Amino acid sequence: MDKFRIDGHKLMYHTPRVNDWLKGKLTYPIYAEISPSGTCNHRCVYCALDFMNYKPRFLNTELFKKRLSEMGTLGLKSVMYAGEGEPLLHKDIGDLILHTKKVGIDVGITTNGVLLDESVVDKALESITWIKVSISGATNETYKRIHRTNPEDLNRVMKNIRYAVKLKNDNNYKTTLGIQILLLPENLEEIPLLAEKAKEIGVDYLVVKPYSQHPLSKTKVYENIEYQDMPWPIKDGYNFLQAVLEDFNDKNFNVIFRAHTMEKWDKRKRNYKTCQALPFWSYIDAGGDIWGCSCYLTDKRFYYGNIYKNTFKDIWKGEQRRKSLQWVDSKLDTSKCRVNCRMDEINEYLSELKNPPDHVNFI
Repeated sequence: MDKFRIDGHKLMYHTPRVNDWLKGKLTYPIYAEISPSGTCNHRCVYCALDFMNYKPRFLNTELFKKRLSEMGTLGLKSVMYAGEGEPLLHKDIGDLILHTKKVGIDVGITTNGVLLDESVVDKALESITWIKVSISGATNETYKRIHRTNPEDLNRVMKNIRYAVKLKNDNNYKTTLGIQILLLPENLEEIPLLAEKAKEIGVDYLVVKPYSQHPLSKTKVYENIEYQDMPWPIKDGYNFLQAVLEDFNDKNFNVIFRAHTMEKWDKRKRNYKTCQALPFWSYIDAGGDIWGCSCYLTDKRFYYGNIYKNTFKDIWKGEQRRKSLQWVDSKLDTSKCRVNCRMDEINEYLSELKNPPDHVNFI
């Protein structure tokens, strides 16, 4: 059971914001994805944002805190620290997490976990809503090959997660701790082993997710992967693997096998022609630039402004963003967008709201 709706969306729990949008009112984002760091300590073979070139740039701590405080007053509900680089490489990441929570914004972190050490966990774990650690191999050799790093990093990551689980349990923190693996031909036979390790360590869930080709990514190795046709070790391996993983589920641990998302990737089609989700989220890169969509980073048609030059409010209400949304509404070809983009399920929902079927009053 996917109780966190990882394979879906949660916009229907924000009906006041959706109603404002339906009425044509200015809508501030509910969620933001933010890159505190432009660089990364891994070079994963599937990296979607390799075109950003892992620049050693970091958000200015004090100015960014000001913008976080402002964004909180404007109605931002959540931030995921992830993006173009490894977020824990920012030297003040602990302080940023504490400040984010202090101004009323929930914090999520997607990380490779190498730097999720005691100093970060002791300082900030209580203030974090969830942490999702990306681990793309259950053995050191596979992990090394996919993450393109020292194989001992896997042992370090597992040790860090184990410490976080202990601190959470000892202090009764509400932080949700999870692991995610990108399902690739190189690691598909190791998924049950990773589930076994994840459950033994004591995390709350393991997510098994499909690859998705970023339109701008230099990496093309997996662009033609199809999950129904992968070299499964047994016949009907797709469904069998999901069934095997379900056996690990209990009241304390859950494997979320994103079959729906895999099916959408294999079919490579969407049921809407217009992207309408952009008012509900934003992306801030490690240089302070605000973008309308993470699928089009560096594309000036999606550029809104920079937090070093203007307040978030001025950027969100600005002419640059207005022109961008107008272009997206009239000219964007969503068939060329990233399959399973961050806002895909939300766009499905909003499209149905804008184009309801007949007989909607017969609930």
